[in-house]
Amino acid sequence: MDRAFAEKFAAEWADAWNVHDLDRLLSHFADDVVWSSPVVVTFNGEESGTLHGKAAVRDYYATGLRRIPDLRFEVLSVRVGMAVMVINYRNQDGREVSEVLVLRDGLVVEGHGTYA
Repeated sequence: MDRAFAEKFAAEWADAWNVHDLDRLLSHFADDVVWSSPVVVTFNGEESGTLHGKAAVRDYYATGLRRIPDLRFEVLSVRVGMAVMVINYRNQDGREVSEVLVLRDGLVVEGHGTYA
């Protein structure tokens, strides 16, 4: 993965979140995506904190958009690995968050929300 791809991906990802466009946001994910985050426990009651499949991620993100109507992300930095990228951002509460994303064919197949 090159830096130009990762930075474009991160900008499109943040813009989709900021306009609350769930379909556009999910266009970045493979159907078989696996997603984990401590917030999954809070929003979905899934004690493992892990979701399997795009439909489950859709439900989780839709819940987040309903619960946090002023949700907004500002990308602070993007880190690039081989098939991995990290988007560091600040949310609407001013908290810093990082998303670790594993990609295949330009789509997220595994993601991890991490919080300070």
